[in-house]
Amino acid sequence: MSHSATMQLTRRNHILYIRKRVPRRYQSVETREFLWLSLHTDSEEEAKQKAPAVWRDMLEAWETKLEGSTAEGEERIKAAKNLAARRGYRYMPATEVAKLPLEELLRRIEGIMNSRGHIDIQKAEALLGVADKPELTVTDAMERYWKVAKAKTIGKSEDQIRRWKNPRIKAVENFVKVVGDMPIADILTANLFDFRDWWIDRIARGEVSANSANKDMIYLVAMIREVARATDTTLRFSTDKLMLDEGKKNQRPAFSTEWITDKLLAPGALAGLNSEARCIMLGMVNTGYRPSEGAMLTSSQIRLDGAIPYIQIEAVGRTLKSHNAERKIPLTGISLAAFREFPAGFPRYADNAGLSDTINKFLRENKLLETDAHTLYGLRHSFEDRMLAAGVDERIRRDLMGHSLDRERYGKGASLEHLQSLIEALAL
Repeated sequence: MSHSATMQLTRRNHILYIRKRVPRRYQSVETREFLWLSLHTDSEEEAKQKAPAVWRDMLEAWETKLEGSTAEGEERIKAAKNLAARRGYRYMPATEVAKLPLEELLRRIEGIMNSRGHIDIQKAEALLGVADKPELTVTDAMERYWKVAKAKTIGKSEDQIRRWKNPRIKAVENFVKVVGDMPIADILTANLFDFRDWWIDRIARGEVSANSANKDMIYLVAMIREVARATDTTLRFSTDKLMLDEGKKNQRPAFSTEWITDKLLAPGALAGLNSEARCIMLGMVNTGYRPSEGAMLTSSQIRLDGAIPYIQIEAVGRTLKSHNAERKIPLTGISLAAFREFPAGFPRYADNAGLSDTINKFLRENKLLETDAHTLYGLRHSFEDRMLAAGVDERIRRDLMGHSLDRERYGKGASLEHLQSLIEALAL
């Protein structure tokens, strides 16, 4: 029902006002029986144009006061901020209000009085900053983070969002287990170093690596800081020298060409692997794509009908690792044969994080890993190594691998025809 349907405009000293009975819904937060709202104009035409928006604004202000009369904690702060903004003031904590110039402080004090000359509690909370500030615990902060960081999930698939959330959930659960679910405003540097010591003990027992510990601490601190910024929460800790030395990072090794041809491509070697996983793996051999990039391809990105068969890796239904990952790769050799077997893509793994685990487990159990350090990802490194050995230009190598370039990219890059000729020369 529209409250503006029976709106009455009345003049006072030539200025037009809305004169309207206060709806019953708002009588608990508005002491007046009738409301007079100035439209700040003597023009009837202008007043009729402004009146609906002014009335809606008043209704929203009353709704905010209704929220504030029953809401607790954070919702009360939100209601107070909204009401302060509608009165032309920015919400500030009481400690900051006390530091305002005397003239502005007096204006705020005058603004908290209702039409009967009494203090309006909701207005006081809004204008004087005395609404109780809620204590956000670490788990509260994590739940708030999903909303604060929502923009980071735009374009991600459900599985990508799940994988984005999981390490952050783990970091919070670990911290709560070690230190407790304390308010983020109370976390001290010593608390973070207690968490660090717990990780050091686990590293000493050989359970985890320093890299795992650092990731946990990075996820935890980043979430807390981002939520603190969004909620005007002052933090008290320092992260100076918190991170652990990870030593020399181990690069995942590339499969040698001989191992690929003699072991992985040997007749029947991959017969026990399900056909979709097998073809995604074989597709990597002469394209070097990331396993997840191959798994997400659909019939619209698999182009087999033209003179040059190719795949187009693009963000469709999910995000890519970076904008550099969007690219076209000609299909040759064993990779072309794999995609001819699945021209419409791989529905089993289109949004399934289990692909790499499935393939690595199969390769390990069937002694098809060149060393204990090898994984499926080694096929990507092998493709790059073969391009390097063949003298393929660095710009082309980076374009095909979806890597960034240490300088600005000029022009469109190599044509499909050129890329096909280069890859055919090193394809298996």
